[in-house]
Amino acid sequence: MAGALLLVPGLIIARAQTASQDMQDAGHKTKQAAKDTGRATKKTTKKAAHATKKNTKKAWHATKRGTKKAAGKTKNTAKGAARGAKQGAEQPTNPQA
Repeated sequence: MAGALLLVPGLIIARAQTASQDMQDAGHKTKQAAKDTGRATKKTTKKAAHATKKNTKKAWHATKRGTKKAAGKTKNTAKGAARGAKQGAEQPTNPQA
């Protein structure tokens, strides 16, 4: 019985060290998880910024092309309307005929 009583304090100390080590391990794991999260956030932010920049340029170019195309069509329509008005002024129609 005396031998058993001598072993009990050793088991308690061993368990206390294990609990302490578990707490340290948990702290290290938490720190590592925070670092991993930071890295993932940085990577995702860079990707999103790059995609935004790329799509903004794409939209700008499309707008530029569309504006040029619309301006050309408007110019042609205006010229056609001016020609038609000129022809109409030169050759008036006789409403009575």
